[in-house]
Amino acid sequence: MQRLWNEFIESFRIAITQIRANKMRSILTALGVIIGIVAVTLMGTAIKGIDTGFNNSLAMLGDDVLYVQKWPWGGVEDWWNYANRPPIRPEAADKLNAIIEQTPNSLLEVAVPVGGSGAPIKSGDNKVNGVQIFGTTADYGRLITADFSEGRLFNETEAAGGRPVCVLGYDVADALFQGQSPLDRSVVIAGHPFTVIGVIAKQGSFLGLFSFDNQAIVPLEAFRRYAGVRRGVEVRVKIKDKTRLIDAKEELIGAMRRVRGQLPGERDNFSVNETEAFKAQLDPIKQGIAMAGLFITGLSLFVGAIGIMNITFVSVKERTKEIGTRKALGARRRSILLQFLIEAVSICMIGGVVGLLLTYGLVFGVGKAFPAMPVEFSVGLVFISMGVSVATGIASGFVPAWGASRLDPVVALRYE
Repeated sequence: MQRLWNEFIESFRIAITQIRANKMRSILTALGVIIGIVAVTLMGTAIKGIDTGFNNSLAMLGDDVLYVQKWPWGGVEDWWNYANRPPIRPEAADKLNAIIEQTPNSLLEVAVPVGGSGAPIKSGDNKVNGVQIFGTTADYGRLITADFSEGRLFNETEAAGGRPVCVLGYDVADALFQGQSPLDRSVVIAGHPFTVIGVIAKQGSFLGLFSFDNQAIVPLEAFRRYAGVRRGVEVRVKIKDKTRLIDAKEELIGAMRRVRGQLPGERDNFSVNETEAFKAQLDPIKQGIAMAGLFITGLSLFVGAIGIMNITFVSVKERTKEIGTRKALGARRRSILLQFLIEAVSICMIGGVVGLLLTYGLVFGVGKAFPAMPVEFSVGLVFISMGVSVATGIASGFVPAWGASRLDPVVALRYE
């Protein structure tokens, strides 16, 4: 065992000496490995970033909330069937809550009606366009996961009376009041005055598509009075145990059929949506990134492996006399094999390290340029990349190293 270790150390020293003696050739040889490692690490970083951003966004939406709506999330085939569905009225939430209270061991906790529309909000000379206005009840506080940076949500009395009070998203409050406290100050929503009673802490955006901070929440009765609910509302239902999401969804469908007065055998005239549906739409994107990354990685590593194999063959030819001398002095085949195999692996590992440094620089730059984009350099990718580098070195260097170890010392010494 000690002899094998000594042979390994000696082979490593010889490999480093040869790489240093042929720096430019080694760099060009490692280029394919560098590109491959950059591709595989960027692919892994992109997929991990998508997953992180998606999970963070789901946490903001509430992964323990089901959405009763007229339309399903995702594509529909029978468009007219969905278009002819009756709208969901706010009263459906009250009926659902009554059913939940009457159901022993119900998996559902509370149903909350939520209406929405876009409108500008003004305060003095400041104005924010395209703000998402939500009308809901005081139970909405049981759904949201965000904290309040200032103030509070409206209470049952304010909600039932349709008081003109509102809660602003962080970006809306910042744009309208520019760092000053907005509490108890007036804003104009869709031409009607409201008093600000709270500000939701900054949350961020959903995969960069829309911002959770560009919103305002008002009592549903006030929303109905000023905006109307001709298009109906959605009912958000909080479940007690998200590990039993499927059972909770089945219970909600049954309860909602009772609310809508549907007979057995009739097709549901509503949809129960869940945040898991987004994952089904996200999977093809991740698969596309993975397939493209694997193709580029495989092609780059294949080209790099061919280059390393070629250079190792050249190195064997250049040092044939040296091999003959070493074997004549008693060097084993194993020693010669290790010498050239370690040289090939070392070049690949150098390429792997350079590729990782380049990837880290790219990820760091993207993170600074786009702070909202959830990208991070995973430690797991370091081990994967180095493993790929070592495997490439072994695969590409074994054949020429094996050939070198089997050279006849007499023939090698006579080689010109």
